Amino acid sequence: MTDFYSAGGQFFRGNLHTHSTLSDGVLEPAEVIRRYRDEGYDFISLTEHMVGRYDYPIADTRALRGNGFTTILGAELHSGAQENGAIWHILAVGLPLDFEPPNAPDFKAREDQETGPEIAARAMAAGAHVSIAHPQWSGLTQDDARSITSAHAVEAYNHGCAAGCDRPEGFHTLEQLLGEGRRLDIVATDDAHFNEPDHFGGWVMVKAAENDPDALLEALKRGDHYSTQGPEIRNIVITETEIVVECSSVVAICVQAAGNLAKAVHGLSMTRGALPLAQFSASPYIRVSVIDAAGRRAWSNPIWLDD
Repeated sequence: MTDFYSAGGQFFRGNLHTHSTLSDGVLEPAEVIRRYRDEGYDFISLTEHMVGRYDYPIADTRALRGNGFTTILGAELHSGAQENGAIWHILAVGLPLDFEPPNAPDFKAREDQETGPEIAARAMAAGAHVSIAHPQWSGLTQDDARSITSAHAVEAYNHGCAAGCDRPEGFHTLEQLLGEGRRLDIVATDDAHFNEPDHFGGWVMVKAAENDPDALLEALKRGDHYSTQGPEIRNIVITETEIVVECSSVVAICVQAAGNLAKAVHGLSMTRGALPLAQFSASPYIRVSVIDAAGRRAWSNPIWLDD
């Protein structure tokens, strides 16, 4: 039997993708942090657009920590052209303040820039948790996504992209990469700018020993987290015969695997569900989604069955 949420510590609620007046958000950093703290979050990363237009910011939010709330330094990195000609967006949480900025005066891709894969690799080497940002919004091709070999996760749900243009997802990109053997996790974020209802809609629940930036960052890199719009995934246990999911009250518990392998159980106010493991034997991984009565979802990271 394998119990995937048995690690010590507790879950902390956080948003990994946020903007303020240091780039193209409309609220000052202190006000962004106040709102997330008062909404019940435990941490955020203020990830400003690292372009010359905004003087290449890495928001130093250390002075805004306190009262049970903390921050992880980070940025949204831009460099190089995707296949559609648009500049890359790479989410890097846990960057050092002295991270060397890219050659990105604005949001236009240029021939003399690092490529997207290169800046992602440099961010990971600097200690950051790296995610492929909003694939649907960006218009990423699968070759684009495949080229980013230095990443921990795919931003599979972006609430700002849901509110602003109904292009919130990265699940197709994620599933294709998983099918090729890439071991990537899932993050849900807000990408909040506070100029529309783009906040408090998607977040990560990170299991760590304490609400400390270093502890949270290491837990993110280990994959000790799930993503949600509200429902809780309290435990996933895999026995020799079953996948057992414990959660807050939901109406559906789904298990997805490679290709078109998927199965769900449905009910009213379910807090536990079990599905046979054997039907997923052809897949190297599974992942779990739960859906509550309001249609809000939570998503586990992929679980690799050969581990």
